[in-house]
Amino acid sequence: MQGYSAAIVEPYAEALMSLGQSNDQVQRFGEDICFLQELLASSEDLQQFLESPLINADAKKAVLRQLAGETVHPYVLNFLLLLAERRRILFLQGICQKFLELLRKLSGTVLAEVTSVVEVSEEQRRTIEDRVKAMTGAQQVELKVNLDPELIGGVVIKVGSQVVDASLRGQLRRLSLRLSGMNA
Repeated sequence: MQGYSAAIVEPYAEALMSLGQSNDQVQRFGEDICFLQELLASSEDLQQFLESPLINADAKKAVLRQLAGETVHPYVLNFLLLLAERRRILFLQGICQKFLELLRKLSGTVLAEVTSVVEVSEEQRRTIEDRVKAMTGAQQVELKVNLDPELIGGVVIKVGSQVVDASLRGQLRRLSLRLSGMNA
């Protein structure tokens, strides 16, 4: 299924990016895609409605017009309606993720997923961004912060396949491994 969805997601995301580039609307489309992601994340009912094969395309299009029609660019709305018509709206989350990935690549931005016990301050954000820029050579950094009380303290930063574990839990785990290695 993963390969099948990638074969569907990528061409649609690339087509939307191409449309945005040819109309000088890439940043606006990016904002619209973020709005759509937030909309989907905030309503599991909406996700289920759009993904349901039992609900016809016209009903889905009507809901999309109502929820996004006044907010998103008309081209993005038409794109959503096309997805509904072609029974591809269930791939909307994947298409949004792929579009934002393409947008980050275009703007020289990397996504850094930061996991912390508490919300990070602006000063901490700048420090993390500087560290990620130094690690990757990226021009810009987009931070996605997740909270995890089990870290005890510190942060874990993930950029692509690279992980920097500066959490107290990670330090304790490494110490435990060293100590168990000494006893062997």
